[in-house]
Amino acid sequence: MQAKPSWSPPTGPLGRLSAAAEVRAAALVARRAELESLAATAGARPSFAAALRRADIAVIAELKRRSPSKGVIDATLDAGARTSAYARGGASALSVLTEPGEFGGSPDDLRAAREATSLPVLKKDFHVHPIQLLEAAGLGASAVLLIARALTPSQIGGLAEEATALGLEVLVEVRSDDELELALEIDYAVIGVNSRNLETLEIDPTVTDRLIAAVPPHRVAVAESGVSTRSDVERAAAAGADAVLVGSALSGSSDPAAAVAGLVGVARRQRER
Repeated sequence: MQAKPSWSPPTGPLGRLSAAAEVRAAALVARRAELESLAATAGARPSFAAALRRADIAVIAELKRRSPSKGVIDATLDAGARTSAYARGGASALSVLTEPGEFGGSPDDLRAAREATSLPVLKKDFHVHPIQLLEAAGLGASAVLLIARALTPSQIGGLAEEATALGLEVLVEVRSDDELELALEIDYAVIGVNSRNLETLEIDPTVTDRLIAAVPPHRVAVAESGVSTRSDVERAAAAGADAVLVGSALSGSSDPAAAVAGLVGVARRQRER
């Protein structure tokens, strides 16, 4: 049996945000009964993974007001209006930042997105505790983000199992061969490859190109970060991505529907293994 790769706690912005998430998760524990009730009555959710299986590159349009790398993007964003515009532009799915401290998000943003559109919604946050997944289910999320670098190998598998039990799908975000190997052990996970190092905030597009090529063709692979133009989508398609996640460029656009429309329609290329 192959040994699990060694792990050390994340540093930099990722370490800071993960620590803050632990504090927020601890506060949620007191609301467990309420969250369980909300999850039980949330109703059916559209499939996130199925929405990304298209003949062309699927666009996951993200809502965020600010970020550690960009600073303030648009502090006035209305979650319902913005995500409705994304849907009109042809987005296949939504990503909603619910992290409050450095991204300006809230659970209310995800709730508004679900009410405004019929698209599947990814709850994008720093998920470090099962109680956060229960919250996601109650909000009507279709999927949750699990960042491999922020979690021990056992945590990744444990949280993925918890999510599945709650009817949630998972997007496991990776940046290394070891992390990709762990993510692929979760048979049903969507694989996200982030070109941005969340500990340094530096972008290296070659990470995405290399790791996406290593994702088996039957799995959904998403290129994350550094995507803002149609040529960026075309590069992701050349690498074999099934979808792109676009955040700052869309959240900062004065015409979000047109911005999404300018990214859709790029033909997807089958990965070979």
